[in-house]
Amino acid sequence: MAAVESTDLEDRAMLELIDSHCHLTSGGLREQVDAVLERAAAAGVAECITVAQDLDDATQTLALAAAHPRVHVVAGVHPHVAAKTPGDWTERLRTIAARDDVRAVGETGLDYHYDFSDRPSQMRVFRGQLEIAAAIGKPVVIHCREAQGDVMAVLAEYPKLAGVVFHCFSGTQGEAREILDRGYHVSLTGVVTFRNAGLLRQVARSIPDDRLMLETDAPYLSPEPVRKVRPNEPALLVHTAACVAKERGMTLEELAAMTTANARRFFGLVRERAT
Repeated sequence: MAAVESTDLEDRAMLELIDSHCHLTSGGLREQVDAVLERAAAAGVAECITVAQDLDDATQTLALAAAHPRVHVVAGVHPHVAAKTPGDWTERLRTIAARDDVRAVGETGLDYHYDFSDRPSQMRVFRGQLEIAAAIGKPVVIHCREAQGDVMAVLAEYPKLAGVVFHCFSGTQGEAREILDRGYHVSLTGVVTFRNAGLLRQVARSIPDDRLMLETDAPYLSPEPVRKVRPNEPALLVHTAACVAKERGMTLEELAAMTTANARRFFGLVRERAT
């Protein structure tokens, strides 16, 4: 597939974007991961945060990152699979999350849209992951769908978390303000580029400079003008970045530098020295 089709985007030679949330071990990407990462680099996406969705996926994700120095790992249990966690999941996740090469815990949270796992199980696993993150001093990546009231209430029980980012945010201005007022971060996906996402673009304009990150959530949510491209992949982040830059009255390079600095700070990434 053509990862970045012809567009009127600026020259990407000077870009340095970080895809702050993708799933490189998912079907459609893992089979061609070397090519996916080559296309990302060519498009100006220098590094990727790949997120494991359960404990078995974490093993695959760690192996992938070990082979690719510019891929970083977040490990946790997605709310969709909370009801399927084994009895020893907290001990196993604590061991994995404590590794130096794991940058955060997640994605964790609550999903009341699909309810693939019952809500008590989601809540139990959510709290368990926040306890792990608080104990080891690492930030958390939050999945929240139609559950912000409960998510915010639970997060309030853990005021000393190292950091919180609401990934794939697609909520209202009021919901964004509640998140930002807590000092949390917001990460935007290709949803912000969709024709019917005018309200979300208003949110994109209002996020403080130091609290905004960008992501693909690949293989999902391909942005306009390549929304029909499947699977989504990190190289396509440039379209989301261009949209957000326009909304904020910034150049693409300025927006890339800002969001990349935020991702580096949040995930504790050190810029590689040029050789």
